[in-house]
Amino acid sequence: MTDNSKLRMFLAADIDENLISNILNVQKELKTTNADIKYVSKENLHFTLKFFGDLDKDMVSKIFEVIKDLLKDFKPIELDINGLGTFPNEDNIKVIWIGTSKNNELLNLVNRLNEKFSNLGFKKDKDFKSHLTIGRMKNSKNKKEVKNLINKFKDLKIGKMKISKLSLKKSELTPNGSIYLDLETFEFD
Repeated sequence: MTDNSKLRMFLAADIDENLISNILNVQKELKTTNADIKYVSKENLHFTLKFFGDLDKDMVSKIFEVIKDLLKDFKPIELDINGLGTFPNEDNIKVIWIGTSKNNELLNLVNRLNEKFSNLGFKKDKDFKSHLTIGRMKNSKNKKEVKNLINKFKDLKIGKMKISKLSLKKSELTPNGSIYLDLETFEFD
């Protein structure tokens, strides 16, 4: 049973609207495999920068302050969204994602956020890998077909987008999947 006074939270960058159809096309290709994959809905597509877990309202307000203060030092970040991959690996597919080209500005932002959040008592994330989860494999049904398709689209190009704001999102778990609600949006200066 969850504590209703706690909020399940994460910090994310939403996907530009003009790229969503390209991402949905990748999901459509994956659906041809008839694998048992739960796909992320278009309204839930995002890049997670930090998952916080269940927080009380006092901690949420501290996180607000950290993000607002830190983003004063950053300009919008341009991302090249490309490549298809899996976690933890191709032989044990749990998560299917679309990646980004290496981006030092994004890495710097995430590292600085990590440092500030660790001062609030959060564990530092190791080895940040910028990725957009598009589906989760429930079992190994048709795994070979999925693996072949992922290899075919390893160099997939989705497009470019600019991260000019971050959203602190609340995640509500429902029987039909997660629902994400923006609690606060933070613009880059």
